[in-house]
Amino acid sequence: MKKRVFWLVMDSVGTGEMPDAARYGDEGSNTLRSVSRSPFFQIPYLLRLGLANIDQCGWGQPAADPQACFGRLGECSAGKDTTTGHWEMAGLISPTPLPTFPQGFPQELIQEFSREIGRGVLCNKPYSGTQVIRDYGQEHLQTGKVIVYTSADSVFQIAAHEERIPVEELYQICQTARRLLVGKWGVGRVIARPFVGRYPNFTRTANRHDFSLPPSGPTVLNLLQQAGLETIGVGKIGDIFAGSGLSRSLRTRSNDDGMEKTLQLAREDFCGLCFVNLVEFDMTYGHRNDPDGYAKALSAFDRQLERLAPLLREEDLVIVTADHGCDPGTPSTDHSREYVPLLVYGQPARRGVNLGTRMGFCDIGATVADYFSLDHRSIAGHSFLPQILLP
Repeated sequence: MKKRVFWLVMDSVGTGEMPDAARYGDEGSNTLRSVSRSPFFQIPYLLRLGLANIDQCGWGQPAADPQACFGRLGECSAGKDTTTGHWEMAGLISPTPLPTFPQGFPQELIQEFSREIGRGVLCNKPYSGTQVIRDYGQEHLQTGKVIVYTSADSVFQIAAHEERIPVEELYQICQTARRLLVGKWGVGRVIARPFVGRYPNFTRTANRHDFSLPPSGPTVLNLLQQAGLETIGVGKIGDIFAGSGLSRSLRTRSNDDGMEKTLQLAREDFCGLCFVNLVEFDMTYGHRNDPDGYAKALSAFDRQLERLAPLLREEDLVIVTADHGCDPGTPSTDHSREYVPLLVYGQPARRGVNLGTRMGFCDIGATVADYFSLDHRSIAGHSFLPQILLP
């Protein structure tokens, strides 16, 4: 039989503040608890798996007989960014946080960027992604200047109207920014943010594209690929790892699209890893403090995850987790420093094992490598495979 692992990242679905949350301004954050208060929160399958059984989850009724192994993971890396969260999951810890620019980017950088792309720059400060196009979109259309903004995360975001700057040209502009943004300016991601419409009804499109720093060391993806196994990235995974260690990368338009592509991959005959990021929880609902929308998205994911079950084969494992929090119930619209949930199930796994609280998202990557009998000493993390595997 061919072993397969389906590793699903519910982007930003945190499960309660970490002990150092106050250092990040995130004391009291608990994304799942906030979302669970919505009347639209209906996740019967995740509850049966054991999501509410996780230690100190602070919401919900634990399952009497959880079908999955369950636990929570704390982050060892500094920060609360998508990039560092995923890299750590894959075995690469970042002891220094990626740089952020709460006052905007240095003029030296902006001037060099503007000179290279042959266009002026608007904004250059932290801003809401939806508000920035409302406030600067009209001037952008009139002048052709690009809208540059950031957030509390390590990002350099470039917004442009698709009729003023075609998407492919915007991607080229982002590649120029990525080349410049290294060293002390080395943000985790340069993000293309195309939009359409007419003032004041501008809307962002699904043509977002992230240009990430390449990982600074080996990850479990590299180990799997070097062993001749398939490594399929779905959604933002290809962007987050800058393609490193991936044999195939599938772009997605939404969570639903990501899960449909995952279900299709489950019908394929491959041996290796299917690594999925579902970004809408974070991008569309967490950052906009929309608990009802977040709850609806989790409920939809719950239904699609249940559809994966009959497609699983004898040696398939499913891992469900997250990369940070983004609590829609707090005043902040930024990521939150939280533990992330962990659910692991499939025919090879025991049921109802409480993995407790583990320090290191990297334990997932080590466990995946261990499942494929690979030496994972070159990456961080401690495998929990012996605790979950049936004899």
